[in-house]
Amino acid sequence: MRNPGPTVAEILASHAGGSGSPSSTAARVADAIEARGDDGTWITPVPRAQLLSAAAELERRPGARTLPLYGVPFGVKDSIDVAGWPTTLACPDFAYVATETAPAVQRLLDAGALYVGKTNLDQFATGLNGTRTPYPMPRSVFGGDLISGGSSSGSALAVALGQVPFCVATDTAGSGRVPAALNGILGWKPSRGLISTVGLVPACKSLDCLTLMASRIEDLDRVFAVIAAPDPADPWSRSRGERFRGGPIRVGLPVESELEFFGDEAFRTAHLGVRDRLYGLGFDCVTTTLRPFLDAGVLLYQGPWVAERLVEFGTFLAEHPESILPVVREIFTSGYGFTAVDVFRAQQRLQELRAVVARMWADYDVVVVPTIGTTCTIQQVLADPIATNTMLGHYTHFGNLLDLTAIAVPVGNTSDGRPVSAMVFGPALADDTVLAAAARILDEPRLAEAHLDIRLVQKERR
Repeated sequence: MRNPGPTVAEILASHAGGSGSPSSTAARVADAIEARGDDGTWITPVPRAQLLSAAAELERRPGARTLPLYGVPFGVKDSIDVAGWPTTLACPDFAYVATETAPAVQRLLDAGALYVGKTNLDQFATGLNGTRTPYPMPRSVFGGDLISGGSSSGSALAVALGQVPFCVATDTAGSGRVPAALNGILGWKPSRGLISTVGLVPACKSLDCLTLMASRIEDLDRVFAVIAAPDPADPWSRSRGERFRGGPIRVGLPVESELEFFGDEAFRTAHLGVRDRLYGLGFDCVTTTLRPFLDAGVLLYQGPWVAERLVEFGTFLAEHPESILPVVREIFTSGYGFTAVDVFRAQQRLQELRAVVARMWADYDVVVVPTIGTTCTIQQVLADPIATNTMLGHYTHFGNLLDLTAIAVPVGNTSDGRPVSAMVFGPALADDTVLAAAARILDEPRLAEAHLDIRLVQKERR
């Protein structure tokens, strides 16, 4: 796992102990962003003077030092609104200045977190590769002209570079997990509805999730304790499920013949090595099938859900087609080819698969698969953008269709130095069990529930 910069816990400790301050942290972040230049990580970073001013204002705020994220910097994917800042979705002609802040982001600000700016993405959050942007294309921190992944490309890079310890991103088809895998960090897609999506410009509103990227499990614990809350304005909102109370975790492992690595033997060898390790980590491993999950994943881009993007972007597509990148425009336009009969047929098929998967959870608590089956270079993606994108989403496309919670977990490198990531997923509201499994794989501690006291945030908001 990459840990290039200070974690949330380390930043909080430095601010509490006096060895650091929000102002010194802000200066470090500004220095790091300026040193990289326009590398495709950020679309709209907060200017240095404004960031330092916000940090100083936070230091003067009564009671701020007791807040759970006091002075912790973070980035926001540029499809999520922050008042006074442009929301572009990587399409300059679509951009507007937000008048309200997304409730999830506002909870972080109320908790003392320091907003650093908007990160790059695949245009209209459509893609898993990070090349679908009019801004500079971000590269993976692992080099070799590897893609950063998408659509939350800049968010993953900002964390992997150590510029910020966490980012708020999104995940509809794998947009938070794939770039995390390609940059050696954690990318967690909580169950739909646990983090409000109000203030997010939707890609597919019925599937969208706000997600978190970080380099440590305990950082995810800290941030999630603040950001997660029911929101009556979000029709998909719901409360968190039961906490994991310890004990064995049953892990489903698909039969090896069902795993797809697209001819990448180094990735196959690395992932099978990860599977072998699970037996020595206290997991109860059982064999299962991945077929119903994969069958559901096929429905996402080969079924009528692609037409849901036209609910939000159809008018813009009709009025400004040349403002949209050709590959994104092609995907949007394909949505017009589906009929109402196609929609109902796909919904019925998906419900059949959901029923099959629901019965499978009686045999195990989580499933472990690769997050991605191989990597791609920018040249490979540009040469065949649709096929490579489908390949990248092989293990992630089914997640929201089947109402799962999932996390991408960095588990080392291939023999030729590329990042390897395992995905742990479970049924809706099994988020804490999924995090516990990820922590066990990484041999990391979880943050004790007693320390996740958000009453301070609630008091501040009152």
